[in-house]
Amino acid sequence: MSKRTIFHMLNPMKHNSPFDINMAVDAGYEVVIPYENVKLEEVAGLTQDAIFSRGPAGVKKTGMFIGGRDIGLAMDMLEETRKAMVPPFEISVFADPSGAFTTAAALVACVERELKKNFNQELKGSRAVVFGGTGPVGLATAVIVAEQGADTTIVDHFSLDTALEFADEAKRRYDVDLRATTAASEADKARLISNADIVFCTAKAGIQVLNASVLADAQQLKVAGDVNAVPPLGIEGVKLMDSGTPLIHATNSSGAVGIGALAIGDIKYQLQQTLLKETLSSEKSVYLDFRNAFKDARTLV
Repeated sequence: MSKRTIFHMLNPMKHNSPFDINMAVDAGYEVVIPYENVKLEEVAGLTQDAIFSRGPAGVKKTGMFIGGRDIGLAMDMLEETRKAMVPPFEISVFADPSGAFTTAAALVACVERELKKNFNQELKGSRAVVFGGTGPVGLATAVIVAEQGADTTIVDHFSLDTALEFADEAKRRYDVDLRATTAASEADKARLISNADIVFCTAKAGIQVLNASVLADAQQLKVAGDVNAVPPLGIEGVKLMDSGTPLIHATNSSGAVGIGALAIGDIKYQLQQTLLKETLSSEKSVYLDFRNAFKDARTLV
């Protein structure tokens, strides 16, 4: 009897995301099992229960997903699964906490595309500002951009200490250097984007981060991407489906363009499907995180 495909979805929080469950089923998994309130120290045992119960043939039809909200914890859990494998009993694992890795990868890939197409400029050497940079999508975005060689600043709306803490964590975990700051006022935001080449808005849904007056202070802005799909949108004048559309309020930045949340979301959706299907189709086990997501996102855009 042919073995069915099984996806074990580990989450350190109270609930697994219905979005992720739906995506797993649509990617081809026949049985999807959610696990909630999973502690880091429990990951190895769950992993070995998953691999030893199916035999070498069965593990090829078994995958594991790591969710949650904390990207650092997700990376730790991913590493715990890797250490728990006993070849040939080895399954593929995909970490995407809160969809942060696929959303960030799609956002950066879309911005990179417009930066190259419209300005013949690479991420390397660019000045990047990430508003909402201490959230899961924001921090993942900042790390991806910094790994590509951009001078990257993460912004927390309330606390400089929080921003510094996350910058320190990024250095420790991923060996990237992030600048850290806070921007509680419109004047703070205007100062930050005055000499930025690219801006990422990854703040909470329903919050306008950059209004028209702030955008007017940007002197060399080239591309701005916004992942907020809930009104008011994060960047004034950027519509949901904009994709390389002129930034009408960036009046002092010649040729600046914006990318809206649904344009980014379309790539994110395709990307998550691609990575989920990879856990099913790969002959060898794979361990997928934001780096894999960005590599595939570049191909999709």
